[in-house]
Amino acid sequence: MKFLADMGISRKTVAHLRDQGHDASHLLELGLHRMRDSDVLDLAASESRVVLTVDLDFPQLLAMRRASAPSVVLFRLADKRAVRIIARLEEVLRMCGTDLERGAVVSVDETTIRVHALPFASD
Repeated sequence: MKFLADMGISRKTVAHLRDQGHDASHLLELGLHRMRDSDVLDLAASESRVVLTVDLDFPQLLAMRRASAPSVVLFRLADKRAVRIIARLEEVLRMCGTDLERGAVVSVDETTIRVHALPFASD
């Protein structure tokens, strides 16, 4: 699976994904750390990448666009350290890999993982 990590995601998470055999990039590594969220979505969609983020704007933008791609994993954790995000991401990949391949927003908090198929409309 291919990933694009937003600025709120540690580069350690990207390194872990690479160690697991995934194609993962971080906006900072690409020199795109100032890129607008809408442009990040466009880039991820064009490269078939799943966006990893802590930013609520991404699901909102997808809803406004009624977009079917890219998939987004939104981490809504109090503890945003890489070790915690990596642990929850491993659960997401185990449980929701097919959903992410089809197009979904996966919202992750300390106790739950919610999957919303794309496209979806905001409430």
